[in-house]
Order: sequence, then structure tokens, then C-alpha cells
Amino acid sequence: MVTVVTGLPGHTREVEALGKALKAACGAGGTVKDGVLELQGDHRPRVEAYLQSRGLRWKRSGG
Repeated sequence: MVTVVTGLPGHTREVEALGKALKAACGAGGTVKDGVLELQGDHRPRVEAYLQSRGLRWKRSGG
């Protein structure tokens, strides 16, 4: 299972910093490639809560 986050705002360094913060918040490994964050495991609720706390909008997609 992998949680994929797309459409993150900002430049490459900002997206990488947000990805690092999300990985820490979820306690999971992952990577950021081409503006797409992939987290190991199902972390949708944590990712949504984190994004909402930062004032970012989100929308679930897929199954």
C-alpha cells in the first residue's frame, strides 16, 4: 500500500520540505519525485489532517 499525494504547492524545495514534514508526521518512509509524494503505507487520514492544519485543500481520489 502506498499513499500518493499530488498537486503540492510551491517550488521543488518547498515540495520536498512539505514531503519531509509529512513523512515525519506519518512516521513513514517515502520519496518525492517530480512534485509527487509517495508515502509507504495507508496514511490518508494523517495526510488530510496535516494538510488541513497547514491551510491546504485536499481531495481524495482513487479507491
